[in-house]
Amino acid sequence: MKTLVTGGTGFIGANVIRVLLRRGAEIRALVRRGSDQRNLAGLDIELAYGDLRDPPSLAAALKGCDTVYHVAAVYALWTPDRQELYASNVAGTTNMLDAALAAGVQKLVYTSSVGTIGLPKDGRPGTEETPLQPAELVADYKRSKYLAEREVLAYAQRGLPLVIVNPSFPVGPWDIKPTPSGQLIVNFLRGKIPAYVETGLNVVDVEDVALGHVLAAERGRPGERYILGHRNLTLAEVFRVLEAVSGVKAPRRRIPYGLAYLSACVSELVSRTITHRAPFVTLAGVRLSRKRMFFDAAKAVRELRLPQTPIEEAFRKAVRWFREHGYAP
Repeated sequence: MKTLVTGGTGFIGANVIRVLLRRGAEIRALVRRGSDQRNLAGLDIELAYGDLRDPPSLAAALKGCDTVYHVAAVYALWTPDRQELYASNVAGTTNMLDAALAAGVQKLVYTSSVGTIGLPKDGRPGTEETPLQPAELVADYKRSKYLAEREVLAYAQRGLPLVIVNPSFPVGPWDIKPTPSGQLIVNFLRGKIPAYVETGLNVVDVEDVALGHVLAAERGRPGERYILGHRNLTLAEVFRVLEAVSGVKAPRRRIPYGLAYLSACVSELVSRTITHRAPFVTLAGVRLSRKRMFFDAAKAVRELRLPQTPIEEAFRKAVRWFREHGYAP
């Protein structure tokens, strides 16, 4: 039997496929026609052309597959068409779950996000049990992943054998887009970050995240969520680690939230009216920065045996990959 991977052309999906291939799995990747397939070049896999918004194509892609890794999603803090987020991340996920249920798959791993997990008011890291408050749904991406995860949990109640994984802030190779996390690194390497805001992130090696997906299929308890993360760092600490592994000087100035918010307003206005490209600073990103997004991955470490590659090595690999592929000097 084969394994179907959606989102294999993207950052996490490309790393998941490579882990599966090293373990001898037969892979079929669902890809959209005309999509950027550089991440799949040279890999011994089968391609199934389809779209999450096209249910018949999903049924065809699932034929002969007993395991599904549903990684595909629109990961963006800004998009010119916000409905695309919901069409792909929510409706597209429901379509995949329907198709998987009809095909009788034996295991499905769904890639969610720590954006669906709440943050305790006392500043402790969030866990899989921390409820997300409505006021924390500050971005369309976060809201779309929250709604999608609720659908996934409902299908688990219906008997679909699935496990949910919630990656935090992955860094590493094959981030061709780049994702918001990768773009932060690229901007740093290009010297485009003169200052920072007071916030925090949970950072993890993307290759650990990829292996965490496979471990979730092998060891995860059906219907459970697992945070795939590692180390909690303030943004200032992130930049200091990047300085150490790249040689690029980290910003030393901190800017207040109000100034960052104003900059995002201007940046998004320019994007929507002039450039029609992603803004340098997004309102969603600034709103998310109001809290330190710290999380605890102890459950995944304990139950899945999620590895915890040193963050310095994860950033070193990311910097090397972006430089080797021409994203930064």
